[in-house]
Amino acid sequence: MKAAYIEKPGLPENIIYGDLPKPEPAEDQVLVKVGAVAVNPVDTYVRSGSIPWDLPKPFIVGCDLAGTVEAVGPGVTRFQPGDRVWGSNQGLLGRQGTFSEYAAVDQCWLYPTPANTSDQEAAAIALVGITAYLGLVRHAQLEAGQTLFVHGGSGGVGSCVVQMAKALGARVITTAGSDKKMEICRRLGADAVINYKVEQVRQAIRKLAPDGVNVWWETLREQDFDLIVENLTLRGRIIVMAGRDARPPFPVGPFYVKDCSMHGFAMFNAPAHEQQRAADAINQWLADGKLRAQIDRVMPLAETAAAHRLQEENTLGGAGSLAGKIVLVP
Repeated sequence: MKAAYIEKPGLPENIIYGDLPKPEPAEDQVLVKVGAVAVNPVDTYVRSGSIPWDLPKPFIVGCDLAGTVEAVGPGVTRFQPGDRVWGSNQGLLGRQGTFSEYAAVDQCWLYPTPANTSDQEAAAIALVGITAYLGLVRHAQLEAGQTLFVHGGSGGVGSCVVQMAKALGARVITTAGSDKKMEICRRLGADAVINYKVEQVRQAIRKLAPDGVNVWWETLREQDFDLIVENLTLRGRIIVMAGRDARPPFPVGPFYVKDCSMHGFAMFNAPAHEQQRAADAINQWLADGKLRAQIDRVMPLAETAAAHRLQEENTLGGAGSLAGKIVLVP
C-alpha cells in the first residue's frame, strides 16, 4: 500500500511517500480502507520530534482518518466489513498513524460515520471535534445562556468550538483576521466577530460583553492572561489547549478573587470511553446539520510533506493562510 511515513523525526522533507506492507488487523482491530485523512498541528510536533515519543519504525504520520471497514479481527464486535467509520487518536502515544491507503485501528477508537457526512468531512472533524467537546462539556461545563469567547473561529478547533457552543445554547464571540474569515465565522453561527487586525480586541470584548464572558477558550500559543482574566465573569472558566512552550505572566490576584478556574488538557489523554461520548455527540450534531467541518483545502496523500509544511507555516509561523483543516485523500 502507499503511505506517508518517516524513518526518523525531523523536517517535513523527512516524510517519504512510498510502499509499505498492508497491515493485518489484530484481535480487536479494524482494517480501514482509508478515504480521507486530516492534518493537525500535533502531527507536525510528533513528526519533528518535539514530542519525544517512541515511534514505530517506519512511522506512518497522522491522527485522523475516515473510510470503510475492509476486515475485522476475531474480537471485533462493533463493526463489520462495509461499515463507514471515522476516528482519531492514532499516531499518538506510540500508536501507528493513518496517512496510508489502509490502517489497522483498535475498535475502541472508531465511530460510525453518519450517512449525510462524507469521509473528507468526517476526517476533518475528528480530532478537533473531540477536542472541542471535551473542553466545552467535560471541562468548561458550558450552559445555555452563557457567553463564550474563542480566538480564531474559522480555524480547525475554533470552528468546532463556535458550532458546538451554539448547539449547547451559548452566545459566541470570536475573532478573525480577514473579511472572508469573518464571514465564515458568521456562517458557523458566531453572534459577534472581531477583526483582530483592525479592531482593538480588548475594547471590542468589553463592548460586546460588558459583564464579562463565562468561558474563554484560548487557542493562541502565547496567552495574554491579563486580557483573559479581566474579561471573565465571576466563576469564569479558561480553557487552554495550545502553547506547549509558553511561559506567560499570570494575574493571580484578579483570577482567584473572581473564583475563576483554568483547565488545560490534551485530547489524547482522554480515555476511550470519554472520546466515545464525544463522538456520539458529534455524530448526532452532524446528522442534525448542527455541525459541519471547516475544510480549507483537499490535497493528494502524496503531498503530505507539503501539507505538513503549510500547517507549520500557520501554526508556528502565523502565516494566516489557512481557514480550517487540510484534508488529504489517497
